Amino acid sequence: MMETRKKPKVLFFDVNETLLDLTKMKKQVGNALGGNEDLLPLWFTTMLQYSLVVSASGKYEPFGHIGAAALQMVAANNNITIAEEEARKVILTGLRDLPPHPEVKEALTKLKKADYTLVSLTNSSNEGVKKQFESAGLNDYFDERLSIEDVGKFKPFSDTYAWASNKLNVKPEDCMLIAAHGWDVAGALWAGWRAAFVSRPGQQVFPLAPKTEISEPDLKQVAEILISYK
Repeated sequence: MMETRKKPKVLFFDVNETLLDLTKMKKQVGNALGGNEDLLPLWFTTMLQYSLVVSASGKYEPFGHIGAAALQMVAANNNITIAEEEARKVILTGLRDLPPHPEVKEALTKLKKADYTLVSLTNSSNEGVKKQFESAGLNDYFDERLSIEDVGKFKPFSDTYAWASNKLNVKPEDCMLIAAHGWDVAGALWAGWRAAFVSRPGQQVFPLAPKTEISEPDLKQVAEILISYK
């Protein structure tokens, strides 16, 4: 018989891909890249890579601006020129108008009913996540909305998870990150948090990271396991 695990005090949720569906954005980025929607994963990976470069260098730029710069880079490698202003418009418009995945609201409702504290923790800017949540109708589900903009370092830096747990006045071991990205889950685990991986299509855990205690294909199934915790 499976042991009953102890409930985490706070559930922290990644936003892009975990809660929000990027499919709609695929078309917009694809259009900017000459109709090549297959380049979306490369664009997203390039954006993450350079967010880490910025943080590792002790600098900060808004996630949307890094996303626009990544779009320009991927475009240039495909012999397409996109001006900075146009690239920012494509990315900011795309990121701020994403729908939630179909099971997300039901899962969040169940977790709230189970008396969990729900907090979003995103690399998007404060303004960006505010607009994302308004557009997706997610505001009522969360107790707090955190952006790494306030700490000036992108996930998965350990400092960023430590800052988030301090903001909620909880110990790292009482925090759980729920994310659809192997790098985010790895960062949280290495920072002393617990983690749940949402294995959305195309997403994998990092084999060199500690094992997550939950790994399920969608948020509803993650929620069902968490509700069984005591």
